[in-house]
This record gives sequence, structure tokens and C-alpha cells, in this order.
Amino acid sequence: MSRAAVPGLPSRYPIGGQLPAMYADDDLAQRFTAGLDTVLAPVFATLDSLPSYFDPRLAPTDFLSWLASWVGGAHDPRWPAGLRREAVARAVELHRLRGTRRGLIEALRLVLGVSAEVTGDGAALWSRTPGAELPPPPSDEILVRVWPLRDTTVDADRVRTLVRALCPVHTTCRVEILSGPPSGGGEGGEDRA
Repeated sequence: MSRAAVPGLPSRYPIGGQLPAMYADDDLAQRFTAGLDTVLAPVFATLDSLPSYFDPRLAPTDFLSWLASWVGGAHDPRWPAGLRREAVARAVELHRLRGTRRGLIEALRLVLGVSAEVTGDGAALWSRTPGAELPPPPSDEILVRVWPLRDTTVDADRVRTLVRALCPVHTTCRVEILSGPPSGGGEGGEDRA
């Protein structure tokens, strides 16, 4: 989509019709302002639909990368337009969930189209009893089990990269790629992210 000059686009606000009466019959003034109308018509059309530019579900496709930069959203031009729109629309929600189990699962589902199960708590403990003895130190390892949702294959490198980026820095994340859900699928490769 182009927001530059669009041949034949009429101006909703022609300048010639807004000039004082003495210029209404002046051929030079009318031709000059008609040229300006040609230049300004795309600007007015863009301004008239400005709210749709800020809605990722309505914005022109070439505008999505700019919107993603506003909200710190993931944006890959190789993704289908629908996925890019969804990633921008859910960016704020995913930022709020970042570093949580649910946030990691949602990001993997949205960005890579995989289902995931996350076990382990990253060595976070708490107690409701004041002054209670400290429990034994938990493991700081998090296990992320991933299996295909949309496609039949899972890109293990992309999964590991995303898990590494989203896992809390003080933890070790181990990634297992499965062929199906954990209850019925066999395990695939295993790696630490």
C-alpha cells in the first residue's frame, strides 16, 4: 500500500472551492489549487482513516513493523500477515506475562505455533508462616516440553532461541522436543537453553 500520490484520487476538501469569491473564476488559481489537491488528497485520506493505522488488525501490512516497534512486539517479515497482526495486538499482554510459565507457553504458541508444558519453578520459594524454617533449596532448572500444534515439525533451534530469550536469567532451561502431547507422544531431542 502506498500513502504517496494516488492518480485520480479526488480530494474531499478541494482548495479551489474554499478560496474567496474573487478567485472562483480565476483559471490560474483553480488549476494551481487543483495541483495541490492532487498532492494533498492522499494526506487527507490517510488522516481520515488515522485510527485504523493504530489498530494492528486494520493497519496496512507495511505499517505493522512500525507498530511492533512502538510496543516492543515480535515482528518477522517472513511470518504471515495474520500472525504479525496477532503478535502486535498481544505484545503488551505478553510483556506483562514475561518471565512466567504462562507467558512462555503463550509466546511459544503465538510465535512458533507449538504447544508447550513448563515444569519447575526456577528456585522461587515462599511460605505463609512467618519465621518458618527455610525449605531445602529447590532445583533452579526449568523443563520446557514442546510439541507441534500447527505443523507436523518443530524447529528446535527457533524453540531454543525463544526459550533462551524468555526464560528468567537466573535459571537453566532444558528443552525437550516431543512428537505429540506428553501423555501420548514420544520424546525427541533434549537440550539446555
